[in-house]
Amino acid sequence: MNKETIEALHQIEKEKGVSFEILIAALEDALHSAYKKTAGAVPFSEVHIDRESGELRVFELVFPEGEEPDLEAEEDEDTEVDYSLAERHEITPSDFGRIAAQTAKQVIYQRIREAEQDMFFEEYSDRIGDIVTGIVQQSDNRYTLVDLGRVEALLPKSEQVSTERYEHGMRVKAVIKEVSHNPKGPPVILSRRSDEMVHRLFELEVPEMADGLVEIVGVAREPGYRAKISVVSHSDGVDPVGACVGPRGSRVRMVVSELRGEKIDIIPFNEEPARFVAKALSPARVREVLLDDEKMEATVVVPDDQLSLAIGRDGQNARLANRLTGWKIDIKSATEMTEEEQVSESKEEKRPVMDGRCHAVTVAGRRCPNAALAGEMYCGIPAHRDMSVAEGGLG
Repeated sequence: MNKETIEALHQIEKEKGVSFEILIAALEDALHSAYKKTAGAVPFSEVHIDRESGELRVFELVFPEGEEPDLEAEEDEDTEVDYSLAERHEITPSDFGRIAAQTAKQVIYQRIREAEQDMFFEEYSDRIGDIVTGIVQQSDNRYTLVDLGRVEALLPKSEQVSTERYEHGMRVKAVIKEVSHNPKGPPVILSRRSDEMVHRLFELEVPEMADGLVEIVGVAREPGYRAKISVVSHSDGVDPVGACVGPRGSRVRMVVSELRGEKIDIIPFNEEPARFVAKALSPARVREVLLDDEKMEATVVVPDDQLSLAIGRDGQNARLANRLTGWKIDIKSATEMTEEEQVSESKEEKRPVMDGRCHAVTVAGRRCPNAALAGEMYCGIPAHRDMSVAEGGLG
């Protein structure tokens, strides 16, 4: 160790933001561990590096008789040992400089990496959900590495959009999903599949959201294909849908472009469930919404020519509306609904009425005048009783 090493450590402190004292202390610990592995090492020792000259010295710690600490305690990092009573006698090995040179580079590199990880964790841990822009450095079938400037982030396959490709040098936006303290890998995990991605992109494009005039209430998304967002205005003079669409569709077009063509439906939020469900099925027109509040189920009636549009390809439009509103939605065409109502009414008409008179019909087409047996639909005439059996044992 020499003065040049000390100057190098100070330079690292300036460039990397890693404390000089942290680096020196780490070096002393590493060199002490290296010394204890050398032949002839004494039981109790310490290593000291001069903060000015860089001079390296090894000291034997000699304790008063009866005051020696337990050797196991000295080896245990979690146990504090009082060294204040010990006398120090220098025992620096003649070849210890060679050991120091080999150890210093490895320790400094490791300590710098750990310190950088700590700084990145502190910087990004409060930014989960924020949107960032980076440059794609590497991409394969497992993950994509994105350079954010000061730190390299990971965009795992599970957080990528299946319809997108990430080429080297491409500029890409993503939201911070997770920040880890793992020194073996990138500390920042990104996502382009998250619903938060749509939310943050609109916040960037719509000034009314930054001012608190317009708010996104909910997002439902099938990444790469379609998304629905519900918006509400906190100012009487501001149309939330119009604010998100922008002049001539400029704002929503910017979001769609960043999402590589993903379609977006902007729905005005409504506290009245029926209206909200109807709007959520946009672009389809809805004729009627019937609600079951207890089961949170909605039966939606649409014109015949709107049925396929309301359901969407592979049921996509209905699924997104379901997730956006929180209601289970059953979509029926007007014709289908009418047929069901007619069948229901027909069943009601055919249902026998317990009026105390026999329900058998004579050959002449007249109803039997006899009284029905107690608790039954027919009288005691065997032929009329047979009718009861033939019709499923009514009564």
